[in-house]
Amino acid sequence: MSELTLKQRFIASLERKDVDKVPVCSVTQTGIVELMELTGAKWPDAHYDPEKMATLAIAAHEITGLEAVRYPFCNTVMPETLGCTIKEGTLDTQPQIIDFPCKEKKDVAGMTVPDKLLESRRIRTVLQATDIVKSRLSDDVPVIAGILGPAAIACCLCGVNNYLMWCITAPEVLEELLVLGTSACTEYANALFDRGVDAVVIIDSESGPDLFPPPLFESMILPHYRSITQDLKGHSILHICGDATEIMDKMADSGFEGLSIEEKVNLAYASKVVAGRACLIGNVSPVFTLLERSPEQIKKEAKQCIENGVGILAPGCGIAPQTPIEKIRAFVAARDEYYGFGTER
Repeated sequence: MSELTLKQRFIASLERKDVDKVPVCSVTQTGIVELMELTGAKWPDAHYDPEKMATLAIAAHEITGLEAVRYPFCNTVMPETLGCTIKEGTLDTQPQIIDFPCKEKKDVAGMTVPDKLLESRRIRTVLQATDIVKSRLSDDVPVIAGILGPAAIACCLCGVNNYLMWCITAPEVLEELLVLGTSACTEYANALFDRGVDAVVIIDSESGPDLFPPPLFESMILPHYRSITQDLKGHSILHICGDATEIMDKMADSGFEGLSIEEKVNLAYASKVVAGRACLIGNVSPVFTLLERSPEQIKKEAKQCIENGVGILAPGCGIAPQTPIEKIRAFVAARDEYYGFGTER
């Protein structure tokens, strides 16, 4: 097989085509403090300044060796745009939602997607960062943008307690928020594709079994996923935190080309369930492995992920900000070693 570029390998893997080696990257957040110190592009500014966002995102590729550029570094872009109040975060903590607009069911009726969604401050920042990334980066490197999915948007807008209650007691009200989230998510994703992004990661952990009743996933969530994937202009990945084992089969029928899963999911079992319908992405623990374990232990677990059938080797969730660069480099090196480019496996 002729040598593939990083982008060709990444896209071929998403499309479940044969590749010379699995890509190694992160489809979740990549901002770490050591990179911030090296580049001067630090949180919280890098969440709000397109130049710093682009600089920090590119550094995760150029300095650690991760084979993609991924941004932004938090999940508050869409919630703030739709009316949530955000605490901006610190050098090593992400922005957080501290208030939300839909405290009662009657509040949902007044919620709409803004007419000029793409001109909002936070979304405009990410779009501008995309332009900067594309201007600085070789076209051979894949660019990945993360955005919240419909369940996550709904939960942010009404608060977790209402979200958990309304899915049982007022599903028609929650459905209104899911429709809104689907519309906003699709419009934003396609704007990113128009700017040259290669893949979007729809982060929708609030649809997973840790929060949402699995028996309702097929009827309440899956139709929105199919709507999104049918309308997207480019490659798509679904990321769900926690133990998504119970809904893996339905996730594979959602239309997303990639499924990003945490270490709580048994990868070998997931490979059997998905059975080639999607590219599995993950699932080395960002905290218990990448942050806390030695480079040798990181390599061992990463190689086991490849052995168990992962299509793209990646952390199972966002990289912890205090993770040392050397740990991420070890993670990347594990893939090369597995395929015989380094120490024998």
